[in-house]
Amino acid sequence: MADAKKDYVSIWSTCMIAFLLRICLIVYGEWQDTNMVVKYTDIDYHVFTDAARHVVEGNSPYLRLTYRYTPLLAIFLTPNITLHMCFGKVLFTLFDVLVGYLLYKIFHLRGCCEKRAVFASWLWLFNPLSFTVSTRGNAESIMAFLVLASIYFVLVKNISMAAVFFALSVHFKIYPIIYGLPFVLIMGGDTCNSKKPSKRTSDNVRKSSGFFTQAMAFVFHPQRVKFALIAAAIFLGLTGLLYQRYGFEFLEHTYLYHVTRRDVKHNFSVYFYMMYLVEGSQWQSVLGLASFIPQFVLIVAFGATYYCDIPFCCFVQTFAFVTFNKVCTSQYFLWYLCLLPLILDSVNISPQRTVCLTLAWFAGQVMWLVPAYYLEYQGMNTFVYVWAGSVVFFVVNILILNQLVRHYKKKLLSKKDE
Repeated sequence: MADAKKDYVSIWSTCMIAFLLRICLIVYGEWQDTNMVVKYTDIDYHVFTDAARHVVEGNSPYLRLTYRYTPLLAIFLTPNITLHMCFGKVLFTLFDVLVGYLLYKIFHLRGCCEKRAVFASWLWLFNPLSFTVSTRGNAESIMAFLVLASIYFVLVKNISMAAVFFALSVHFKIYPIIYGLPFVLIMGGDTCNSKKPSKRTSDNVRKSSGFFTQAMAFVFHPQRVKFALIAAAIFLGLTGLLYQRYGFEFLEHTYLYHVTRRDVKHNFSVYFYMMYLVEGSQWQSVLGLASFIPQFVLIVAFGATYYCDIPFCCFVQTFAFVTFNKVCTSQYFLWYLCLLPLILDSVNISPQRTVCLTLAWFAGQVMWLVPAYYLEYQGMNTFVYVWAGSVVFFVVNILILNQLVRHYKKKLLSKKDE
C-alpha cells in the first residue's frame, strides 16, 4: 500500500509541477504581450478567439478569415470571450499535462517500472517545445491527447472508447486517419500472438477453407467491425450535425482545405520551392498529387508491417507523413514528438548514435532557420538557401527513419494485452 501511494504521489506531483510551470509561462506571456514588441501569444490563438467571438454572437466561426478548424474548437473557446482571454491557454495546458499522464499510463501497460514510466512523462511534460507551444495558445495539445487516448484504449482492448477517440482525432485534424490501418489490423490480436503454423497445418487450413472465406473472416472479425462502425458513426454524426449548422464552408475549411492546400511560402517541406516555381502552371496540380505517393506507400507499408507494436507503428507512420508532407511547420513536429517516448523500448540504438541523430535533427532545422530569418525579416532573396536547408533537413529525417526501422526490436502483444 505504501509503494502504491508513493507511486501515486510521484506521477501526480510531476503533473502538478508541470501544470504550475505552464501557468507561470502563461502569466509571463501576458506581461510580454503588454510590454514587448515581439509577442509571446501565437497568432493562431487570436484566430481561435476571433472565431469564438463570432460563435458567441450567434454567427459562423468561419467569418474569421484563416480559421481552418472544426467549429468545436471555437465553441470550446467561447469562455475566451465570456470569461477571460487566457481560458484557452489554460485549457490547452490541461490537455498538455494529460498527454504526459497518458504516456505514463501507456508505459505501465507495456510492463515498465514506475521510475521509467514517470521518466517517459518527463520527456513530454518538461520538453521546452511542448510547453511553449501550449502556453502560446496553440491547440496541438488537444490533438496529442486524442491520439494518445486512442492508442491507450487500443492497447487495453477497449474497442468502443478507442473508436470514439479515433473518430474525434480525425474530426479535429485529418492526419490521424493514417492510424486506421494498424488499429483495424490489431483488433482481435490473433495474428500478433499466434505462432507460425507448420506447413502441414497450413495445408490443412487451406483445404478446409478457401482464401475468400479466410479473408472474409479476417475483415469481418467482430472487434474490427465494432471499431469501424462506432468510429464511422461518431465521425459521420459530428460531420452531419456541423454540416447542417454551418453548411459547405464547414467541410471546406475543416477537411477539404487541408487536402488541397498548396503553401508556396517557405516551410520545412522539401516541396515548398518546387511548389513556388510551378505556381499557376499546369504542373502545380501534378506535383501536388505526386507528393502524396511516397506518403501513401510508406504509411501503408509501416501500418501493415508494425501494427503489432502500435506505439512504434504510429510513430514511424507520423514521422514519414510529416517528412514527406508538402507543407511542414514546427508545430507538425509535435505530431510525432508526443509519440517519441513510447518507442524508447522498441528501438535498440546506442546512446552515442541517439545523440548524433538528435543533434543532426536540430542542426538541420538551424540550417533552414538562418536563411529563413533573412528572407522573412531582412527581405533578402534567400529562397534557394531556404530550399537547400529543407533538402538537408529532409535527408536528416530520412536517415533517422532508416535508423529507427533498422534498429527496431520486434514486440508481440503480451498475454496481458490479449
